[in-house]
Amino acid sequence: MMKRAAQLGSGQGGGRTLLLLCALLMWVSRGVAQNVPPTPVPTGATAAPALPALPAGSVPSVAKSQAAPTAVVEPTLPGMQPAQGEEVDRVVAIVNGQLILDSDVDRERRFAALLPYGAEGGPYNRDEAIERLINRDLILQQLQLQPGGEVTQEAAGRDLDALRKSIPTCAKYQCETQEGWDKFLATQGFDEESLTSLWRQRMEVLEFIEQRFRMGIRILPAEIQDYYTNTMLPEYAAQGVEAPPLRTISRRIQEVLLQQRVSKLLDDWLTSLRAQGNVVVLHAGEEVR
Repeated sequence: MMKRAAQLGSGQGGGRTLLLLCALLMWVSRGVAQNVPPTPVPTGATAAPALPALPAGSVPSVAKSQAAPTAVVEPTLPGMQPAQGEEVDRVVAIVNGQLILDSDVDRERRFAALLPYGAEGGPYNRDEAIERLINRDLILQQLQLQPGGEVTQEAAGRDLDALRKSIPTCAKYQCETQEGWDKFLATQGFDEESLTSLWRQRMEVLEFIEQRFRMGIRILPAEIQDYYTNTMLPEYAAQGVEAPPLRTISRRIQEVLLQQRVSKLLDDWLTSLRAQGNVVVLHAGEEVR
């Protein structure tokens, strides 16, 4: 996913890899979103009480985009003079020497619209998108140093087949057909090959996070009981709603606590990588020095 400074003059900013998804973790929220305690059913409602929800978020989407670059601004690299009429991608951040461009931020926006939980993330925020891309680059750099199991294009394709059914806006295009799926992707600036590559690298980042942080974490029965007693029961009591028995939702609570633990470990790790490395965010008007 690397872009070198020499590529800036070519105007092909849409061809670099990336970020977590993620969101890590839409796929890093900065990668993983914080867990929100379950909201009880209001007094007088007839619906069954809500179970604790898994924390939203993901690890950022990662990959080489085949889409055309976005509209770009004047070059910010010192001493660089573009040819007459040539458009140059603007550098928005540098992560240990690797560039994040305006076109990458635009690709992140378009990719977020395809994620199953994209609608839950609220309105698009450019600064948060840049943060996700920075975190994703940091993770991908670690993946190069500590390679794990590679996800194949075929595996990513199978995962995307299931994704078609999870995108509400896909229905009107009849995405169950190849023609409809292609038309929908075109509205987001992707084709199937570029999206599959992006999705494959997203899956690799998620697997890396799973292996590095989730494996070995144990949630003790006392922690589950504490969450149930001190988080769930007071919320249900405040609304005058009877809480479900612990035995019926203990596994759900365990998963919530596990995700919280992974999120904290991941956030601490990314903070450490930033401190050890060299991350620069460039705002409008600033130049690469």
